[in-house]
Amino acid sequence: MLIHDDETFEGIIYAGKVTRNEEFQSCTFKNCDLSNSSFIYNKFLDCTFIGCNLSLVHLGYSTLNNAVFKSCKILGVNFKECQDFLFSVQFENCILDYASFMDKKMPKTKFINSSLKEVNFSNTMLSGSLFDQTDLSGTVFNRTDLTAANFVTAYNFDIDPELNNVKKAAFSTQGLQGLLLRHQLKVV
Repeated sequence: MLIHDDETFEGIIYAGKVTRNEEFQSCTFKNCDLSNSSFIYNKFLDCTFIGCNLSLVHLGYSTLNNAVFKSCKILGVNFKECQDFLFSVQFENCILDYASFMDKKMPKTKFINSSLKEVNFSNTMLSGSLFDQTDLSGTVFNRTDLTAANFVTAYNFDIDPELNNVKKAAFSTQGLQGLLLRHQLKVV
């Protein structure tokens, strides 16, 4: 296994390529194009991605532990493919549209100032997570654990409290409509 420790990868164009069995420890990826590439059985430990394009990247059996994504484009990524053990991610100023976190356990995850349109959070454990200034248009919450999650500044969400655990979750008065859409009630 090839190990990269505390390295910076900047401006790398790696679109459509395959990387297997490599470990990235405390590495930084800046302005890299990794779109439509495959990272199979890789480990990303304490890594930061800044301004990268990771659209349609395949992460089959890879480990994401304390992976931070800032100002990245991450369209259509299936995070369900990642290893469950130690799965921990954070997103800031990212476009995560059409991604899937189905069946993941990711408590206290931070989604800050990001677009999460049409994201699938079915059967996902998101207790204590923060959705700060996030657009959740068309995002699916089904059997999702949202205990103590913070949606105060989130918008365009549709969360059915009968299908999801929203105990102690925080919402603004403007966000109450997103909890009542199923019942076709109007909040004025």
